Amino acid sequence: MSKNLPPLLKNFYFVTGFCFLMWMIFLDSNDLISRFRMGAKLRSLERENAYYKEKISEVEKDRQELTTNKELLEKFAREKYLMKKPTEDIFIIEEN
Repeated sequence: MSKNLPPLLKNFYFVTGFCFLMWMIFLDSNDLISRFRMGAKLRSLERENAYYKEKISEVEKDRQELTTNKELLEKFAREKYLMKKPTEDIFIIEEN
């Protein structure tokens, strides 16, 4: 039976190395497929992290402006929360 095998498959080091490579690619808990998936997820989370840091800085800037400027505070309350003076009427125009 060993005469039918190519000489490469008779080599103990090649067979051991090949088995180790297959184990690391497909069967191990840290296989290459999982590593690629985790890398993609890491990049996605890093993008989300950068997005939320940018949003936090915008909100902090708006908060700072709102605490220092009364006119801006009134404008913000009217636009975001539809607050009004007792003698005013509000008309909301929605675009579809």
